[in-house]
Amino acid sequence: MKNLIAELLVKLAQKEEESKELVAQVEALEIVVTALLRQMAQSDQQALIRSVEGALDAVRPDSLVPEQDSEMLQQYVKKLLRHPRS
Repeated sequence: MKNLIAELLVKLAQKEEESKELVAQVEALEIVVTALLRQMAQSDQQALIRSVEGALDAVRPDSLVPEQDSEMLQQYVKKLLRHPRS
């Protein structure tokens, strides 16, 4: 029983480490995208935003992808492009 608990704790620690790594990757990407958007002219920013949003609208999610997941992705992209980090 102790071995089982120890194995579960190790797996939990690994998952937590993976989660931290993913959070760091997402934050790094947010910083990069924000910096790039700030360097662009306003008209270029708007063209890029329309292009990305248009591409998202054109993609039809697979029926295996829950609608909630699709909406979450669209919300995060919109937040990132329309309301970048301060």
